[in-house]
Amino acid sequence: MNTYDSAYIDYLIYFHCERDYFECHEVLEEHWKKDPPRARKNYWVGLIQVAVGLYHQRRNNFSGANRMISNSIHLLESEEKMLKNLGLDSEKLIKLLKQRQKEIMDYKPYHSFNLPILDKQLETLCLDRCYKENLIWGKQSDLNNEYLIHKHTKRDRSEVISEREVQLKKRSFKK
Repeated sequence: MNTYDSAYIDYLIYFHCERDYFECHEVLEEHWKKDPPRARKNYWVGLIQVAVGLYHQRRNNFSGANRMISNSIHLLESEEKMLKNLGLDSEKLIKLLKQRQKEIMDYKPYHSFNLPILDKQLETLCLDRCYKENLIWGKQSDLNNEYLIHKHTKRDRSEVISEREVQLKKRSFKK
């Protein structure tokens, strides 16, 4: 029986239900950063880059989308074993990403897709959570939701700014 990090489950829920790729990035990056810099896992970065690439494509930023999807393919191709440990079909995922990359390079508009989950236990975990939270697994992205599409410019950043000020004061105090 495989156990999965809660951040990874959160990523999958954001990815497949709300198509909130910004939150996918946030939750997995926070998880990735918990490891010391030299012990950080490339497969997390690859999955983060998938979400960021889709975020860019949905906003018609094809250059950014291509860069992120290309990077994710490069990282995830070398992480086949870990992708399988994460319950994903690595071969199918790379194939999907290469197809998406071609679409991006051809300036095709964004469309939703699901990550190929192999592990039925993982799928059940996600579907159970969807049921409890009244979410729809595999729902298409709401392309009229301006907040979702442009979240990086529309979100409340007051907490982030406050934390940066606190850290800046701490560094200034140490000098």
